[in-house]
Amino acid sequence: MKEINWGIIGCGDVAELKSGPAFQRVTNSNLLSVMRRNEEKAKDFAKRHKVPHWTSNSDDILNNNKINAVYIATPPSSHVTYAIQALKAGKHVYLEKPMALNVIEAEKICNTLKSSNSKLTVAHYRRKLPAFLKVKELLAENSIGQILHVDLQVLQSKKTLFVADTEDNWRVNPKISGGGYFYDLAPHHIDLMMHYFGEIAHVAGLSKANAETPQIEEIVNGIISFKNGIQFRGIWNFNVAETDQKDECIIYGTEGSIEFSFFGSKVILKTIKKEQIFSFTNPKHVQEPMIQATVNYFLGKEENPCTAEDGLIVLNTLEGLVSKY
Repeated sequence: MKEINWGIIGCGDVAELKSGPAFQRVTNSNLLSVMRRNEEKAKDFAKRHKVPHWTSNSDDILNNNKINAVYIATPPSSHVTYAIQALKAGKHVYLEKPMALNVIEAEKICNTLKSSNSKLTVAHYRRKLPAFLKVKELLAENSIGQILHVDLQVLQSKKTLFVADTEDNWRVNPKISGGGYFYDLAPHHIDLMMHYFGEIAHVAGLSKANAETPQIEEIVNGIISFKNGIQFRGIWNFNVAETDQKDECIIYGTEGSIEFSFFGSKVILKTIKKEQIFSFTNPKHVQEPMIQATVNYFLGKEENPCTAEDGLIVLNTLEGLVSKY
């Protein structure tokens, strides 16, 4: 295998700018076909992005011998079905996060992968963006000494959510998303913490349900202890005043701190001697670096940038943080 020929299942909002065009831009990668149940929207996506084939039937992609990898960009409720079908069809899989609707479905994907010759990467693309690479570099350099604890605050207003609403707003339908904006955003946060600090030893949390939709967490307050002793505390609140919105993560060490935002492009390093601000520009298609790393992994040129096992741990951690009262 010298090139990865892709088919996309679910060419909706996520694929429109964040990821879709990148499959045609990265080295040794081609986008051959896109699928969406709405025929007109699938055709329109293919026409605008110059994709040679479109379909409203996923079987057309799964049974296409020219396609050797599938990007699954549907909402989480259909991830387990499409991922297992793709693996059984001998396709490599690039799977949107969270990797499944719940832990049970994620375990099914992992078990199918174990008996398959195909490869799978979970699309936790922030791992490869410049600001977050800089944070990892500063940690590796011991720039703030011994790491002690992490403080994360994600505070959002219902009126001006950081993430874009879609026309049907599936993110707040637990049967489709797994559970509200917490399940949409927190996987990014938890995955990066794991990427930075390694194995998790203990998870605990409390959550408060939305009064109008009891299945959705309005507030989640959680702590994580890593096996290396680093402590994490996070608060997610999706009903604050617009003036109180915040997206802030601070890593504290014995000699300073590192501050960054999950939706920003700056990293602030504060030490006893100085303060430095590092600014970055994200690629137009933010998943492009992760997609390039995934292509390289599928071709045997580098390690998996985010394993299915990591995706499963993220879901386990989410469920551990949610404890309604």
